[in-house]
Amino acid sequence: MEYQNVTLSLPKDVLRRAKHIAIERGTSLSGLLTQLLEDLTRKEDEYRKARECHLAMLDKFDLATKGNIVGSRSDLHDR
Repeated sequence: MEYQNVTLSLPKDVLRRAKHIAIERGTSLSGLLTQLLEDLTRKEDEYRKARECHLAMLDKFDLATKGNIVGSRSDLHDR
């Protein structure tokens, strides 16, 4: 895996607290941020895949409206 350095600007109190969390977890600040960003990107990838899967499933259903709104809001409430 190839790494690239980045520069971050963080509020001092956030940086201080993050360093303490990293120490408590037995890692570096860089390691902590790497883990958090890996988790975030993995969750986003999983969400996109699930969304695509569910949208594909919806395409298989005939909802009879063909995506068009029929009737008005008041018509729906009168039922």
